[in-house]
Amino acid sequence: MAPLVLIVEDETDLALMMRYNLEAEGYRVQCVESGDEADLQMREAVPDIILLDWMLPGLSGIELCRRWRTREATARVPIIMLTARSEEEERVRGLATGADDYMVKPFSVPELVARIRALLRRTNPTLLSVTLKAGDIELDRETHRVRRGGREVHLGPTEYRLLEYLMQNPGRVYSREQLLDGVWGHDVYVDERTVDVHVGRLRKAINRGRVRDPIRTVRGAGYAFDENFTVVS
Repeated sequence: MAPLVLIVEDETDLALMMRYNLEAEGYRVQCVESGDEADLQMREAVPDIILLDWMLPGLSGIELCRRWRTREATARVPIIMLTARSEEEERVRGLATGADDYMVKPFSVPELVARIRALLRRTNPTLLSVTLKAGDIELDRETHRVRRGGREVHLGPTEYRLLEYLMQNPGRVYSREQLLDGVWGHDVYVDERTVDVHVGRLRKAINRGRVRDPIRTVRGAGYAFDENFTVVS
């Protein structure tokens, strides 16, 4: 699953330009124009990285950054602050509030892409890895092949995306709603019970023989790829 970038920017032309270039680089992108909309979006689905404008209608970028850093679900999401303010004092203030990086408008798009990649590599390297591995399961993002114990596992497109999404953050519990947003997307209406159906199909495909099920069901919460997953000999 490609990394998800949330762009919080009220300058429409700039937001469209960033979206176009990031999607061309293979990222998934969501755009919002106001601070209030951004805060609501973060409560519904947490992105992998945020591009946050300093001056916004409603809640300011500084206030949003401060809020998100106090919430467990968003405390470690990397944030790049975008602003026309170039004074050292303002840069220090933005970084002190919790931003991970700072870019002054107008900025170079290639530099922005490079900084996004560098932040993701440092904070969540599995997002940029070609191959995800856990126990005896290996997922190749280039060929879309999955192997377990050297045996190829045949998955449907949805089961593949579901496994990839879970393996990116072992141990993290995802609600059914979060899985719907992350695997199916915001623009597709699917009942939450569909998640259970596809998890069942995924388990059936990867758990043949005497092997341990790496997908953990958390009652009342959702599903997680077990971070303590080990091979059963």
